[in-house]
Amino acid sequence: MKSILKYFLRGLLIFVPIAVTVFVLLWAFTGLDKIFRTLLRISIPGLGILITIAVIFLIGFLASNFVGRKLFGLVEKVFTKVPLVKLLYGSIKDLVEAFAGEEKKFDKPVIASLGQSGAKVMGFVTKETLTNLGLTDYVAVYLPQSYNFAGNVLLFPKEAVQPLDINGSEAMAFIVSGGVAAAKQEQSAAD
Repeated sequence: MKSILKYFLRGLLIFVPIAVTVFVLLWAFTGLDKIFRTLLRISIPGLGILITIAVIFLIGFLASNFVGRKLFGLVEKVFTKVPLVKLLYGSIKDLVEAFAGEEKKFDKPVIASLGQSGAKVMGFVTKETLTNLGLTDYVAVYLPQSYNFAGNVLLFPKEAVQPLDINGSEAMAFIVSGGVAAAKQEQSAAD
């Protein structure tokens, strides 16, 4: 009976992440495909996805020249003027730029001390000077949450923050996985 339960749990650990990932990807792709097929009145399944990819490449190409930058600058100006749209657009843009932009924001992983308890948190320095807030000896540290796309920004005295000698993607994987990713890497290195 124990081995049956063990096999089931092992199968569950493999099946659930794969199934959820496939489900989310299928949901996103079929949703985009349906939207584009409806808008363009076409009935070829999958063509909407190809159009989406082509539009993304076209936008990237256009944004790489002077006229395109001006055009998208105007669009951005409109999006940043409407109150609710400004909040949504600004948040999404900042998040995408933090991970994929030319100036990646999560490239300074740190450990920060939480007072005298000895507890420490791992995060990323996002602002090295807070003089505009009247905090001359403080830095802003973003603390992503494990298994979540949320986080908090805490302000720490500079002496409470220590840089880590790892790259940002390793630190993010460690945090988001709840520390499991690093354990797997260490285990792989030991094998």
